[in-house]
Amino acid sequence: MADQVRLVAALHLVGDSPILNLSLPIDDVEKERVFYVDVLGCSPGRIQDDWFDVWFFGMQITLQQRPNEVAAADQQGARHFGVAPASKQNFEDLVARVNAASIGWISPPSVHSDPALSGKVGGKLADPSGAVIEVKYYEDVSGLRSQCETEKVLGHP
Repeated sequence: MADQVRLVAALHLVGDSPILNLSLPIDDVEKERVFYVDVLGCSPGRIQDDWFDVWFFGMQITLQQRPNEVAAADQQGARHFGVAPASKQNFEDLVARVNAASIGWISPPSVHSDPALSGKVGGKLADPSGAVIEVKYYEDVSGLRSQCETEKVLGHP
């Protein structure tokens, strides 16, 4: 049943909306599948012997077995991608799944006190091949967009 719900959600995401895609090199297809699908709850997409897609919270990620291109998490520097779930409950559920799978955090989820970070709660972890993922939650997202972007989203000229 959970797989059917994920598939319907993934198909709904495509529709008439643009698809943002990220392609990452990986060491092991099966370890990455378990991480992205079973732990993070991503819907699987296309599957081949040496690569597969997942729907990562609305973004298509293509994971390609290319071990010579993989960089360890500590070699990534500031490079990362991530997600800020729409609700605190979704954020807490995601953190709980990561913790239940005994995935170690690079920086555990915590409240950031810097005013420039808009009250963000977040942490970073790495997938099995070392890609760094930030998981965060904002209590108030109103200050995240510039005034111009806010007007566009609201349909103002």
